[in-house]
Amino acid sequence: MLRLLSKFILWIVGWKIVGDIPDGIDKAVILTAPHTSWWDFWIGRLTFWMRNRKIYLLIKKEAFNPPFGWLLRKAGGIPVDRRKRTNISKRIAEEFKNHDSMFLVVTPEGTRSLVWHWKKGFYYIAMEAGVPIILGFLDYPNKTGGFGPVFYPTGDYDKDIKEIYKFYYNKGARHPERFNLSPQNLETTLKKLK
Repeated sequence: MLRLLSKFILWIVGWKIVGDIPDGIDKAVILTAPHTSWWDFWIGRLTFWMRNRKIYLLIKKEAFNPPFGWLLRKAGGIPVDRRKRTNISKRIAEEFKNHDSMFLVVTPEGTRSLVWHWKKGFYYIAMEAGVPIILGFLDYPNKTGGFGPVFYPTGDYDKDIKEIYKFYYNKGARHPERFNLSPQNLETTLKKLK
């Protein structure tokens, strides 16, 4: 029922979902970018319900306060205290080991505001857990979202992040001024990578 309802809602609002998690992949970190609006969460959540995929999400612990905290937990939310230095990568890697199937969805920007460098946690979680990274996306100008290629991290973050970024160059954010890979920000982002 939830699957059909999600598909209907996405159709009503004009969104097309493409791709899926490839057969044979039971565990992965799934990136969702660009992330510049609260709407990104709901489009993504509907996408995973439509694809009938159980997911887990790292969300700042403050978002779990009433009245919507229970809903975030039910949606697969894992609270993260961003003010404390904890080894979340190791904690989540252990969770991967304890599940037969686990898809962790991460917004690598870590915020809806403009950041010049994505947080590295998604990469270290994938490395620590020995799982691939699936490049999920939203493209607001084309009202298209879904799943792009599967990326296997090599251990060379600087090299790998440049390859990952390339996939997102043509993806349009709801608020392009807040996305480091939007055309108006891309040149500055690439300079900061050097």
